[in-house]
Amino acid sequence: MILLICVVRSPFSQNNWSLRSFIYLVLLGLVIDNSIIAVGRFIGEGMFLEYLNLSRYWIHALITPTLVLFSFGILKPFNLRIFQHKAAFMVTLLFTMLLIIFELFTETIPLHLKPLWEYDVLRYVPIESESGPPFMILFVTLCLLIVGIILSVRINWIWMLMGALLITLASVIPIPLNSSAITNGFELFLMLTLVLT
Repeated sequence: MILLICVVRSPFSQNNWSLRSFIYLVLLGLVIDNSIIAVGRFIGEGMFLEYLNLSRYWIHALITPTLVLFSFGILKPFNLRIFQHKAAFMVTLLFTMLLIIFELFTETIPLHLKPLWEYDVLRYVPIESESGPPFMILFVTLCLLIVGIILSVRINWIWMLMGALLITLASVIPIPLNSSAITNGFELFLMLTLVLT
């Protein structure tokens, strides 16, 4: 919440809306997502909390792929020839829409949830166990990595690459900590690096 407030109130945000502004939407989605998780134990099991948790997955499916548009917006000012053509934007927009549609139809719409108490937190999770990160997340992360590499080569800015690398390693390497909040820590670090970028 603090990061979202700071970035919206920063001088760089005032009257400067662009594809990079999708970061505000992603941050808002994460605030809503974590708020629902935080209030779960107070609401208790039932249809209301289940619907709230279902909205988390819809928000994730609709908003997370917009990081592809954010990545395109980051590279736009560098006058790279490939990104100056209108066709490049149309391809990026189409790719983002395909990721959203794929995530909705393969992960979100067929979703069935069950209540789970974990670390004194109540939330609803998919009945079917997840086997690795979703297809959509892999491609979004790949876009962040590619743009991070371009920035580190062209202007020696390593932070976007660091954020993307850390979130990638966190999804691959099991971390022996007795808390699932560590994932949120990695997400927060990634968001911080994207905001700084």
